[in-house]
Amino acid sequence: MGTSQSDPISTGHSTLPIVLDRSSSTPLGSQVADRIRTLVTRGVLVRGDRLPSSRALAAELGVARTVTEQAFAQLVAEGWLEGRCGAGTFVAASGRVAAPRRTPPPRVDASPLVRLDAGTPWIDPRHVALWRRAWREVAASEPPRGYDDARGLPALRAAVAERLARTRGLEVDPDDVRITAGTTDGLRHVLAALGPGAVGVEDPGYRAAVAVVRASGRRVRDLPALEPVRELDGCAAAYVTPAHQHPLGPPMPGAHRLALLEAARRADTLVVEDDYDSELRYDVAPIPALTTLDPARVAYLGTASKSVAPSLRLGWLVVPAGLQEPRDHHRARTHEVASWPVQRAMLVLLRDGYVDRVVRAARRVYAERASRVAQALGPLVGPGSAAGMYVCVGLDEATADAARAAAARAGLEIPPLSDYARSRPRHGLVLGFGGCTDAQLDAALEAIASAVSAGS
Repeated sequence: MGTSQSDPISTGHSTLPIVLDRSSSTPLGSQVADRIRTLVTRGVLVRGDRLPSSRALAAELGVARTVTEQAFAQLVAEGWLEGRCGAGTFVAASGRVAAPRRTPPPRVDASPLVRLDAGTPWIDPRHVALWRRAWREVAASEPPRGYDDARGLPALRAAVAERLARTRGLEVDPDDVRITAGTTDGLRHVLAALGPGAVGVEDPGYRAAVAVVRASGRRVRDLPALEPVRELDGCAAAYVTPAHQHPLGPPMPGAHRLALLEAARRADTLVVEDDYDSELRYDVAPIPALTTLDPARVAYLGTASKSVAPSLRLGWLVVPAGLQEPRDHHRARTHEVASWPVQRAMLVLLRDGYVDRVVRAARRVYAERASRVAQALGPLVGPGSAAGMYVCVGLDEATADAARAAAARAGLEIPPLSDYARSRPRHGLVLGFGGCTDAQLDAALEAIASAVSAGS
């Protein structure tokens, strides 16, 4: 049967229009309760109005009396109605609630742009069997009955410590490693363990780090990227990306590293090293971690986002000993622990060699793509391009806008360098080539080259 509508039912002061949809999966009693509740909240029924008896209402609606009894009982329990012995059922609430505004659903673009960003890695599909095997092992494993160790799975911390020693020259004990839900999660934990003070962040720099610092209630102090830091007075921390400055590209020179550490010592400032893609160099061996120069002054952040997948939301943190205990207690109290299934899968991916394989394969692909970018754009590509999954392309503002527009017409989105800058304007493009196909990269290069040619 289709929709059935009763005639309005007299209440003495107003009418009670009720419409039931008998084809709906919503029970009839719930529908009756919903309709009466709406009449009360919209002011059609007011405090003191008497409702028909459950028997009379059931007869009018053509439903069993149990349906209306159920609706009345629900609304009495919620406080909208009240039963008066020997008198009937009355409206117990008063006042008018505005009807919810109905907004049209957001428009969905049938053909969204492919974003060539700096954070989406290329994953060799030939290794998908190892990925699936890891998750099958997770499914067959027994999860912890309660909340797990706030520091992270002991076996995973040991595996990460081994990998840091092997790939980064960072000798740490597994007990010094903390597993996090990604870089920004690790940064939040570090900041929460520090005293008051601003946080120095490279400019241009990682936008998510800036957002985390501001969300913590701290002031961001801009540190000009690629320039030596010689003074950090008033800063509780200084966040840097020394192996591959994000987003400009070059590594931090040795002299600049020493100057930063000396400034941090004088100001008693903690240096936070985000080592986000250090394994992905393809010209020389990975640049040594800044932490190796002064482990007591530097907190180390690592991530699986660039080697495995951003959606894994997994990272690791190594902090000086004095900051470990308060953070551990806080994480244990708040249960701020990385997902157990994700940790368990990462352990298998490390154990079975998946991470090593995808990193080696990615290096080869990135090296080839970076070479094609350099050939197509020449001197426009900034120094430090022989690493990672993106390059910074220096352009004036008009040419950068024209190149982005041309890429958009080809179905591609290229982030502008200006989005990463704060104190001083910077223009150009941050061209990622990890999350695209060769054909899409070629189309992006053609768009940039044509814009450059038109503007010259």
